Amino acid sequence: MASDPNPDQGWYFNTRTKQVEHLEKSRGIDLLGPYPDEATARRALDIVRERNKQADGDANWSDD
Repeated sequence: MASDPNPDQGWYFNTRTKQVEHLEKSRGIDLLGPYPDEATARRALDIVRERNKQADGDANWSDD
């Protein structure tokens, strides 16, 4: 992780390490977030599943 002189105050979930990160972050491609707090970041994969399920049922969405 790189040290950032002006760190983002958000919380992130690292999909590669399965760890929550705050202030010092890994590569952006590995991160979900930002989330407002650690507890929400820990639920990141559940949040993604819930949003995907909602989008799958959205009659206004089209792949065309």
